[in-house]
Amino acid sequence: MLGMDIPLVDHRGDAAAQRKRDAARLRSAALAACAFLALLWWVHLFQHLFGDFPALALHPRTFNGLIGIVTAPLLHGSFAHLVSNSLPLLILITLGLSVVPRAAKRAFAVIWLFSGLFVWAVGRDSGHIGASGIDHGLMFFLFTIGIARRDRPAVAAALIAFFMYGGMVLTILPSDPQTSWEYHLGGALAGTLSALLWRRLDPAPARKRYDWEDEEESDAATPTGDTLEPSRPDDVPVLWHRPEAPSGQVLPFPERRAPRSE
Repeated sequence: MLGMDIPLVDHRGDAAAQRKRDAARLRSAALAACAFLALLWWVHLFQHLFGDFPALALHPRTFNGLIGIVTAPLLHGSFAHLVSNSLPLLILITLGLSVVPRAAKRAFAVIWLFSGLFVWAVGRDSGHIGASGIDHGLMFFLFTIGIARRDRPAVAAALIAFFMYGGMVLTILPSDPQTSWEYHLGGALAGTLSALLWRRLDPAPARKRYDWEDEEESDAATPTGDTLEPSRPDDVPVLWHRPEAPSGQVLPFPERRAPRSE
């Protein structure tokens, strides 16, 4: 059963300081994504200058191909291949590290290794390279964790990821023979499992406190006499009292006479 703890009410009250913390975390996430992309581009530049390294590709069901589980995501067949993976990685890594940083770090490592193991076990007999398994895994991770956590930042990240890269759902099945759909499917499975496993690893964000909630509390703390509630009947002042008759007084009644006959 999916669920999460109810977020606490935000009692910090310093909205400006919170915005600065959020902006700093977003910058750190973007810098980490840029650093990873710089590594990919540096590796591809090395390939361009010194030639490809087929021994570092992932070759399914071979002992030598096991090294590709670690190295294959760093290699790309062309600049077009690298460019097609760069923007999704930039956006998805930034979203993950800024919204659920603890879970995203673990999910990144699991997606990297599990997708490689999946390709090595069930992939076609060919050399598999590229980081497309990672970006597919991150998209499925963000979408699933948004559904599982149901807090506002996670749901927003899930909607952004699915709106921009929801088409990845169609590429986890065989289509183009030149595309490693096995890497896509392995990454999608790893991302989904990581989201379900670590959906509560990051603390729930503090819920924003609204002005009307403070008004309710102030009304509850106000004495009863100052509210609009009616007073007790005993507390209502009596403006007029009916004079009471003396005890034992007999009221006079007229004498009843018998009728006369004619």
